[in-house]
Amino acid sequence: MSPVHLTIATRESRLALWQAHHMQDLLRAQGCEVDILGMTTQGDQILDRSLSKVGGKGLFVKELEVALEEGRADLAVHSLKDVPMDMPEGFALACVMAREDPRDAWVSTHFATLQDLPQGAVVGTSSLRRTVLLRALRPDLQIEPLRGNLDTRLRKLDEGQYAGIVLAAAGLKRLGLADRIRHIFAVTEMLPAAGQGALGIEIRSQRDDVKNILAPLADQTTWLAVAAERAVSRAMGGSCSMPLAAHAVLHGQVLDLHAAWGNPDDLTAPLIRAHCQGDVSTLTDAEDLGLAAAKQLRSQGAT
Repeated sequence: MSPVHLTIATRESRLALWQAHHMQDLLRAQGCEVDILGMTTQGDQILDRSLSKVGGKGLFVKELEVALEEGRADLAVHSLKDVPMDMPEGFALACVMAREDPRDAWVSTHFATLQDLPQGAVVGTSSLRRTVLLRALRPDLQIEPLRGNLDTRLRKLDEGQYAGIVLAAAGLKRLGLADRIRHIFAVTEMLPAAGQGALGIEIRSQRDDVKNILAPLADQTTWLAVAAERAVSRAMGGSCSMPLAAHAVLHGQVLDLHAAWGNPDDLTAPLIRAHCQGDVSTLTDAEDLGLAAAKQLRSQGAT
């Protein structure tokens, strides 16, 4: 019998291509023939405005979904934190891979930690989540937008446009750039975004053949954690125009979920936090825990 042939749709940034090649290697180890279809998405093209102002994280996945819909690709590899909380009709999240480090990293040429910055220093991030968390740690700082792929962001730092920038530790580690990390924030300092550090594989929902091939690659521990995190975000509106963090860790069968929400209209307002724990064995259990955390946030005034 001839081997199964699959095509992976991916963005063409260096990190996205690393992720696609990683999936290609895993599928080839299962005996599949695998090609990669590189694409430039709208999110890659619009770099002069923050994602919250131009349509959100879906800008990074739409073109890949068109390739799936047209049959030019069989699966798409995403950083899960870039995947909208509600999948379009006809599409499914078929597999969540084992998570890399979910934390945020401090990257700076001259300053070892955030606390070493002089008053009023410029820090780069285009994430509203990171903005409100940074302001909670250092309200005196000047937070400026930072868009572009990982290499572009590092170049802007090296050119002196920022005293420091905040990036996902996972991306730096995956690209062999861990030496650029000066400090990794504890989750108690900078609570990660829902799904941060995890890879999600999207397919057309009727492609049971692809789903079955991907099944052995799924990491159930990660999937349960990110299901809870994404449920918080979905219940709160699920867009990147909302400063929301959610992070879960599974201890045995007990899922420990923390969430934080900032006021998008008043970035100086204090953070609202939630914490839920519960026994989980299914994705539905995990999502129910996420809904409970969202209810806690709302009860404290988050909207």
